[in-house]
Amino acid sequence: MTTVIRSEVRWLLLIHQIPPKPDYFRVKIWRRLQRLGAIAIKNSVYALPRSDQAQEDLQWVAREITEGGGEASVCEAGFLAGPSDDQIEAMFQAARDADYAAIADEAKELANTILPKAITDPISRTQANVNVARLRRRLHETVAIDFFDALGRQTAEGLLADLDLRLKADGRAQIEQIASAASELRGRTWVTRTGLHIDRLASAWLIRRFFDPKAKFKFVPARGYRPEKGELRFDMFEADFTHEGDRCTFEVLLRRLDINDPGLRAIAEIVHDIDLKDSKFGRPETSGIQKVINGICASQKDDETRLVRGGALFDDLYEAFRRPGR
Repeated sequence: MTTVIRSEVRWLLLIHQIPPKPDYFRVKIWRRLQRLGAIAIKNSVYALPRSDQAQEDLQWVAREITEGGGEASVCEAGFLAGPSDDQIEAMFQAARDADYAAIADEAKELANTILPKAITDPISRTQANVNVARLRRRLHETVAIDFFDALGRQTAEGLLADLDLRLKADGRAQIEQIASAASELRGRTWVTRTGLHIDRLASAWLIRRFFDPKAKFKFVPARGYRPEKGELRFDMFEADFTHEGDRCTFEVLLRRLDINDPGLRAIAEIVHDIDLKDSKFGRPETSGIQKVINGICASQKDDETRLVRGGALFDDLYEAFRRPGR
């Protein structure tokens, strides 16, 4: 008797053959697949994570191809050979990182050109607001097809948040108001994405160690969560505390909660370089801390356990930085 080996069915594939003419039809289908967030596994084979919505979307594309004179099939797939699931996930993340990078580059260009004029010139200010709104729509569209939480999202989101803040005449007043009202933020539930890593681990430790020892944490999916009453979101899309400009969430928390401590600044520099991967500070301890964090995340899938292990690491690291001579 033959044993049938089944792989987990995680993907939907669109396999198509499009007639060479007219040229615009091939481009039209390609753009439609791009908007859905599909990636090319190989020529004429596109993949999406399996879901009812993805199945409906691909079936509509397949119908459009056949009505245009081509051939198309939609199938469920689990790979027994070829790319692994992890490799396919990495392909999705790379595609979205490229999208986020384009948004981030345009946000930086906007900050360097139009925004300085917007302070005194009403026309430039209107233009800046229109451009930021357009970038915000692009970011929303990209987040909607970011199925595996690409890291570039946080940088793009932070740059747009910084633009929003700078365009508001009372931006500085808002920051000061948050800092002065910090006592009202205690006793709340702090919500962030599942799969804790460096910035979320460090930020949660900071909140509990220096701001609210009784803080509660909730870990939710990256997309689609609606906050409940009394909750504060951090290091996630449209959060109360998240990336601003080139600052990671840990740095933003220090700034907005008015925490000034040399030991914490040193930790912030390490967290920044690991999270944003830009080597801005280049501290010698960074690569070692990154390996430890990666080890915690690889060995511990439960976020509460990661929180405990990460908290112990940052406790020791803080002691080392605040008393460097001992």
